[in-house]
Parts: sequence; structure tokens; C-alpha cells
Amino acid sequence: MDQITEVVFFWRPGCPFCWRLEQALAQANVPMTKRNIWDDPDAAAFVRSVANGNETVPTVTVGDQWLVNPSPRELAKVLEASAPHLLPQ
Repeated sequence: MDQITEVVFFWRPGCPFCWRLEQALAQANVPMTKRNIWDDPDAAAFVRSVANGNETVPTVTVGDQWLVNPSPRELAKVLEASAPHLLPQ
């Protein structure tokens, strides 16, 4: 299995939930790739595929796991289990 090297963060402008989660990731120095669902049709399609047809953001992937609108705490638990090397020591 390949080591997870980053979080993929699906977002859209003006989303306060996205802003909150992005700030938590940035403060923890978690590497992430941001994908704006309004500018990236493939990103929007992915989000719809995991969010019951909705464009619910933030949606985050950690390896092959995805979370729709997770709290910072929920995401931290997934990172601790799947990619602890991405969290600050």
C-alpha cells in the first residue's frame, strides 16, 4: 500500500465550513491539495459521487477514504488512524 502524502480538500468560495476546516489543517501543517468544485468539473463530480448527488463541501479524502463535511476532530481521527505521519508530532 502506498503511503498517504496529503489530504485532498474539496471546497468552494464563500463556504464558512470550508474555511474553518482549512484553517485547522493549515494550523496543523497538514499537507493538502485544494480543489475548487466551482472551477473543477471533475472535482464537483467526485463530490456528488460521495455526497448523495449533492455538492456538499468541505469534502476531504485521505487515501481511499472520504469524509463529507467533517469536523476538524473527525478528520483528525481519520488522520491518526490512516496517516499519522501527516500530523504534527
